[in-house]
Amino acid sequence: MFRLQALRCYPCRVFNYMQYGAMCQDQVLAQIKACTAEDQVFDVVGKNKAKLSVKHVNCAVHLLWQFQKNRPQMLRTVELTRSHPQFLTLCVLAENKISLMDDTTVVEMLYGVLRLSVEPHDSLVQHLVMEAWSRQERFLMATLSKFSVCLSDQNLYHSPIMGQITEIVRQKLDTIDDARVLTTLMISVSHLVSPRLRDALIVKADTLLDSMDPFHYNNPRRIVQFLRNIRFMHQPLLEKCNHILLKNVPHLDTENISIILGLFQSMQYDNFAFTLAAKQRLMELVDTSTDALSFTKLFVALVPLAGHATRERLENAALLLAEELNAQQALAILELLEETQCRNLQLIDKIASILHKNLEVYGPVEISKMTQSLLLLHYQNPELFSKLRSILLRFLQASLHPYEVPMLSRVISMLPSLHVDEAIIARVNAMVPQCSLNAYSSITVAIARWIRNDPTYRHSTPSKYVLLLQTLKRCGQTRLQNAERLDAILEELRYISGEWFEETLLEETVVMFQRLVEQVSWANVPELAVYLTRTSYRCETLLERMANVAFENMHKIHYSGTYATLLPFAVLDYNSPKVDELFDACIQRLTPHIRSFEPHLLVLLAYALALVDCFPEEVIREVFSVDFLAKLDAQLEMMPNALNMRVRLRLMELNRAVCLECPEFQVPWFHKRFCQQLQKRSNNLVSPVQQQIQSMLGEVLGGINCARAAVLTPYFYTVDFECVQDRNQRAIPYSEPSQLQIDEDGKLRWESGSGRKESTGLPPGARRIALDFLDSKSFCKNSQHMKGEVQMKKRHLEILGYHVLHIPHFEWNSMELSTQDTWKEYLKKKLFTELT
Repeated sequence: MFRLQALRCYPCRVFNYMQYGAMCQDQVLAQIKACTAEDQVFDVVGKNKAKLSVKHVNCAVHLLWQFQKNRPQMLRTVELTRSHPQFLTLCVLAENKISLMDDTTVVEMLYGVLRLSVEPHDSLVQHLVMEAWSRQERFLMATLSKFSVCLSDQNLYHSPIMGQITEIVRQKLDTIDDARVLTTLMISVSHLVSPRLRDALIVKADTLLDSMDPFHYNNPRRIVQFLRNIRFMHQPLLEKCNHILLKNVPHLDTENISIILGLFQSMQYDNFAFTLAAKQRLMELVDTSTDALSFTKLFVALVPLAGHATRERLENAALLLAEELNAQQALAILELLEETQCRNLQLIDKIASILHKNLEVYGPVEISKMTQSLLLLHYQNPELFSKLRSILLRFLQASLHPYEVPMLSRVISMLPSLHVDEAIIARVNAMVPQCSLNAYSSITVAIARWIRNDPTYRHSTPSKYVLLLQTLKRCGQTRLQNAERLDAILEELRYISGEWFEETLLEETVVMFQRLVEQVSWANVPELAVYLTRTSYRCETLLERMANVAFENMHKIHYSGTYATLLPFAVLDYNSPKVDELFDACIQRLTPHIRSFEPHLLVLLAYALALVDCFPEEVIREVFSVDFLAKLDAQLEMMPNALNMRVRLRLMELNRAVCLECPEFQVPWFHKRFCQQLQKRSNNLVSPVQQQIQSMLGEVLGGINCARAAVLTPYFYTVDFECVQDRNQRAIPYSEPSQLQIDEDGKLRWESGSGRKESTGLPPGARRIALDFLDSKSFCKNSQHMKGEVQMKKRHLEILGYHVLHIPHFEWNSMELSTQDTWKEYLKKKLFTELT
């Protein structure tokens, strides 16, 4: 009976014990949740080691990360937390209890310990990753999204685990209805997406953007980052993201503005509205950015956009804060000083001294950027450069990455040295077969510098440099001959610079384009068009294919893409019935969106149209409206100097073209002062060929005073040589210097040096002749066809009353014209026979 009573009482005791244990555990959990600092968490952990469950450990790790997250970056104490003995206790307990964790806890624990800087090779991290990998097929998409972030934190972008996540995303994409989950996954899998999955992700992201809270600006920011990662300019999605980001500018801090501006810049996505709003917001944040971290981000984001006074103020502030900068912040400021061509020597010296003290913490890319920036800033410190050279050489010898070796060799070549170590050449030579076409271009720049600086180099004998160039050419030809994807090759060609590639591999590149011509699509036409324009290569088969594809798919091409699409046809002066249809289709496509264009892009587009004598009234009236020019001025203030000058020149040339070819638009000529300033800054050097022609013209025409050189016309064209012939083709000598001027009525008059106004008309039957020498830049690369700008100048000079003659370089420098007599005979034929 007693045994039965005992058995009856046993469940009660067990139940009471379990209830007591749960109560104790709940008390521990409540104590952890009540903590307000790390020390309190560690105190609870230390007193209750034996009682801690999975829930307690997870809660403690999560809370420790929240404490750090809620502090400014400068005040975080991650290192102290990670090195605390009780944190090690938490890690040991977590590792022992992995099998007891549910799916969400496994990922949250991994996320927390990584945020607290536990190393990826730590056994806890590795066990958590393996456990999550074994379960990821059944993860909720939100959990999978967080797990993908953990993998990205460990640089496992190309791992089998990330490959499986990419496949899960492909299969379950339709089930994702949270923009945050989707955009996080998009960034994580961006290195592995196929074109089909890329397009599906873009469609899904576009849909979710419409339904999400517009103040969640991190979602569109992540979409822009995804597009940057995959190097894909999807203009409609970018515009939608930009629209949301623009609304949120008043709420953005310096860090987020800096990130977004950096993303847009790396994508070469020009956005005047966002840049202007960001500039205004950054100006508001200047006074609150007083610590080194926030000031560095403000400095890097604002200085390129700011005026002279603001730049000077920020440079002075940087000088005061310099001692507080860490190694990375000092490097960021140095790169910005180089980008803006800073001349504040005191600030440059201060930043350089910080870099000098921290050389051991930098990696290959950072040391390369530092060396290049210091050299371009003309910084003088032989000791520092000697150390940098040693570090660069060490990195070069140890590097296994194809992108690092060309970069390191190019930067090493910038440093002064009379001898190039054989080991450098051998290392570069060994890595060449693995490099991209863009890397070949960098290596040739380095070789050119080495040749210039090496006194042992002999042009007459083969050398290590010649052998390396031959290897580059051979590998480049092989790469082009084996290319199977046009888009991949266009990506490699995007940033190629220098003359070597064009002189050595341009023909092979065009042959490759023709072989892959069926892969030309509406999506890659703008990229291909930019390449042909940059190289000035006039391949009619390729241009005709591009015109057909673009015309048939004009509704798919973004309106801003019409500029790049039209550019090669205008610049290379290629015309055909299909090209005429393409221009008409482009004008119809862009006209409804004229006011949505970036101001500088509309100017460039209008100039490209003007090259081919095309002046759409809607475009011209928009460009020369007061409101548009005010927007353009505001945008130009925030542009780099080179782009700023290019846009100003194009606006001037467009203004000139409209005044001469479309007087009915009544656009005034307002670039006289700008052109006068350009004339003052120009060196006006006369080439040896022009001097040679000038002396012979005097003999051919009957006197040196029968021709003038470097004549400035109205609207500031420069004519190499000018002469006047009477009705009998006899040269009329100039009695005194004269120049064609525009009077107050807009009429052309010839004015003598004494100020006397001559008759607007020449003697009956006489004609004024403009003779221009055309060098190789005036022609397409592979032909004797003149470029569009030369044709436009000819049209304009004819409107001004000139008879225009050209002396092409390939005629003047030909074998047929190799003596004084043959050159004179050539000039006589030009002046007296061709005109007739």
